[in-house]
Amino acid sequence: MIVGAAQLGPIQRADGRADVVKRLLALLHEAKARGCELVVLPELALTTFFPRWWMTDQREIDAFFETEMPGPETRPLFDEAARLGLGFCLGYAEKTADGHRYNTSILVDAGGRVVLKYRKIHLPGHAEHEPGRAFQHLEKRYFEVGDLGWPVTRYHGAVVGLCICNDRRWPETYRVMGLQGVELVLLGYNTPIHNPPAPEQDHLAGFHNHLAMQAGAYQNATWVVGVAKAGREEGCDLLGQSAIIAPSGEIVAMASSVGDELIVARCDLELCRGYKDTTFNFARHRRPEHYRLIVERTGAIPPV
Repeated sequence: MIVGAAQLGPIQRADGRADVVKRLLALLHEAKARGCELVVLPELALTTFFPRWWMTDQREIDAFFETEMPGPETRPLFDEAARLGLGFCLGYAEKTADGHRYNTSILVDAGGRVVLKYRKIHLPGHAEHEPGRAFQHLEKRYFEVGDLGWPVTRYHGAVVGLCICNDRRWPETYRVMGLQGVELVLLGYNTPIHNPPAPEQDHLAGFHNHLAMQAGAYQNATWVVGVAKAGREEGCDLLGQSAIIAPSGEIVAMASSVGDELIVARCDLELCRGYKDTTFNFARHRRPEHYRLIVERTGAIPPV
């Protein structure tokens, strides 16, 4: 499968949905011209990363959420992708009919139909206002923990799964999909480069970003397509370095800018099967009877 990772540059708070959709359409057209069958877009691809602000006005908060997908402003994206015969993966803030709010990602097939939905499970940051921070990270305030697990589906002959941003740092994310035979993990992110608790580690942001995705790809014999929103957004620097990673753990394509940029790779599913049958043959080598602590305990408890 020819897959495109469509990195986005910054989206400012004043940018409307229509302006953002125009940028997404330009990336879709480029992807079609370069032979892509599937295009992956970032986390919260329709708006600025709003959890960086403490907000109390519910109308102000709701303005960042989608109540239907597609809606009037996103319908052109679905229609044009269907006209081009392109599937795509899109991240956005979802508000359900009964008032629940999630950080969501969907897989849309080449006919414009939503065939898979995921709601982010590993929500980072905090829920209370921390005035000492230059930027808040309030995902725990604005979103609920996802309630769909990590489902996978078949798409164009590949077993495809979705996850979002902080999920990539947790091995359980990949393993749950790996146990369903995943071959292609689609992963959008918005990652600030600054690290308030440990600013001396800011230079490691890019290394840790790729390390987590490469390990997940290799240990679960899957392709991983990690796609960023990047650049200076409302004064906050977001990490780029969108990457397409092979089941070997090797980066086969990586963005070179912090703006709108499409990278493309031919994702050969046969590479998955080699690792699934030998190095990481789960059925032959896994010993789940010894893994009980993983699901019985959250925090680490050292021995007395």
